[in-house]
Amino acid sequence: MAEELAGVTGLLYELGLLKRYRRTGWLVAGVRDPESIADHSFRTAVIAAVITAMEGGNPERAAFMSLFHDTQEARTTDVHYLGKRYLEVTPNEEVTADQVRDVPRPVAEMITGAVGEYEERASLEAVCARDADKLECLVQAVEYREQGNRNVQPWIDSSLAALTTPSAKRLAGEVLRTGSLEWVQRLLGGEQST
Repeated sequence: MAEELAGVTGLLYELGLLKRYRRTGWLVAGVRDPESIADHSFRTAVIAAVITAMEGGNPERAAFMSLFHDTQEARTTDVHYLGKRYLEVTPNEEVTADQVRDVPRPVAEMITGAVGEYEERASLEAVCARDADKLECLVQAVEYREQGNRNVQPWIDSSLAALTTPSAKRLAGEVLRTGSLEWVQRLLGGEQST
């Protein structure tokens, strides 16, 4: 029992690295202080729940998969697509299996099941979670563009092209039509916030 608790504790510390590791694509785009992998995963989980509810699936399952979709990067870090051209990339399922090797079997099965379902696109929820990953990238790119970064258009274009569900596509259109603070202006009735 003590070894299993040590395994779970180690996994919790390991996944905590995701709060410190930055998303490297944004560094390539010239963003000075890009979001962390954990920042990305949080909003991806929220978006996954929303898309899945709109598509008639189980939002909790999609959000759950999204929480674990990039946990492998605690070991591999976030390798930009350019770097992946020169590296042999270990499948996420294999990295996850190594990560959960020392945790109790029910915990390991819970995590490997979520990652496997996500990677295989084995359900509506997995498809929605993958769309959420791309839509979150698009939203983040729009926010960075509004902050003055002019190099994010390729991220917007590739994210938009990767979306598959009707709900994600409709949301993406609205993201591109509006500004990131328009919701505040609507809430305040058009007043200028200070």
